[in-house]
Amino acid sequence: MTSPLMRIGAAALAALLCGPASAQAGTEAKLDNRSVKAGLAAQGADADTDTDFVRRVGAFLDGWHDDAAHTRPAYFDKMAPQGIYIGTDKSEIWTRDQFKAWAAPYWKAGKAWSFKASKRNVYFSPDRRYAWFDEQLDTQMGTCQASGVLRNTGDGFLVEHYQLSLAVPNALNAGFAKAIADYEQRQAKTDKARTTAR
Repeated sequence: MTSPLMRIGAAALAALLCGPASAQAGTEAKLDNRSVKAGLAAQGADADTDTDFVRRVGAFLDGWHDDAAHTRPAYFDKMAPQGIYIGTDKSEIWTRDQFKAWAAPYWKAGKAWSFKASKRNVYFSPDRRYAWFDEQLDTQMGTCQASGVLRNTGDGFLVEHYQLSLAVPNALNAGFAKAIADYEQRQAKTDKARTTAR
């Protein structure tokens, strides 16, 4: 059973653990150096060093997503043992090992999911022990958005929390909400029929 602390939002969790963010940046390829330097100026930090740290975070996340695309075991090794992964379905709230068990058929088949970040913002605590981020992803499901928290172990990063969601245009929300409600109603009837049959 996971603690309530591990189930709160990514940014809230990081802020609770670390205090305010010290910098932010865009994707690794398109860093907003003005934002980074502005955030660092207030703390007298070295802009180049912090920009490198943001790049390392981006490289880690890109590599993590690439591990999934190629079903490498390292994908799960890069998650903390009690790390949380929240998928797009409301039932998908897993610890690392639960997530690994769910994904096992995909890894066995050698074909999982492919996520590539098109946008990313990275933030981190003054001591750099924690970094948190949000990103937009190109996926087989279309555009998704995600946020997460990384812990810096000194030897690299571990994913402590990751939440994935579909990016639904506001104009389509009503249609999606109805489709979901209709699906859940059908599913409830199916479940009730199965229970009765037993």
